[in-house]
Amino acid sequence: MDILVVLEDSQGSLHRLSKEAIVGAQQLGGSIAALAIGDNASEISNVLSSYDISEIITVEDELVSTYNADGYTEVVKQVIEKESPKIIVAGHTYQTRDFMPRVSAHLNIPFIPDIVSLSDKGFVKQVLNAKLNATISSNREQIILSFQSAAFNEENIQSGSCSSRYFDVILDASMIRSTSEKPFQESLGDVDLESAELLVSIGRGIEKEENIPLAFDLAEVLGAEVSASRPVVDSGWVDSFRQVGSSGCNVAPKLYFSLGISGAIQHVVGMKGAKNILAINKDKDAPIFEIADYAVIGDILEIIPKLIESLKNQ
Repeated sequence: MDILVVLEDSQGSLHRLSKEAIVGAQQLGGSIAALAIGDNASEISNVLSSYDISEIITVEDELVSTYNADGYTEVVKQVIEKESPKIIVAGHTYQTRDFMPRVSAHLNIPFIPDIVSLSDKGFVKQVLNAKLNATISSNREQIILSFQSAAFNEENIQSGSCSSRYFDVILDASMIRSTSEKPFQESLGDVDLESAELLVSIGRGIEKEENIPLAFDLAEVLGAEVSASRPVVDSGWVDSFRQVGSSGCNVAPKLYFSLGISGAIQHVVGMKGAKNILAINKDKDAPIFEIADYAVIGDILEIIPKLIESLKNQ
């Protein structure tokens, strides 16, 4: 095989960033194998059977029934050693950040994380707080890559058919020295913004901390999660795990509901992959309107309570 895509189980389903990683692998070109690990490997394999990849490799062992860094590191290590892919690819998720550097260290394979796009000269990363792009290349025989959220669109997955096979790993309990809470999270927060399909995001237009509950009330009505721009987080009004932007999360929801966010580039790089952007801002010249699919010029403190009331009455 040329490329191995390491997949992630997200509460029984294939993680969105894993789908995007498959798109990235298809754009790289060559024969592609996907690796599914854990109790849901067979179900994930069934989902992938309609994708244009060469084969699906499944690993099911009680020691890696759910994610743990030691077990996943050993499984991926053994698969790479046996199959010898030239490129190993994954979505840049909390889980990937936890165990993939260990794989890199064990096998002495360079790891280039958080790639935003591909170019003829290599792999593109953002630098200097996302103000510039840098192209990185490698002359090593093998390389590990992780793709930033929304680097590729899951809707562009090429369809086809593929076979599936079981990979027999060698594991024993002495290899597993750590466990992870369910679901695995980077922080103690109870949300994973990168997987959210609907986001209500707060900016400085919310004006003061006492108005923050408005956003949470709207999110509850919509069935959404709440995120925020950096100024709101820096003010201590919401937890840091809710921050979107170059110094926070990169998200790609179906709807990004922007409340009083101006649209500075540091924030936009974290949410530009959203399928639809609805922005409310009283500044008609706010940069967010340049990328918004739907724009409302007005005061969010007047509009949101009326919107909540209307949604509740429907």
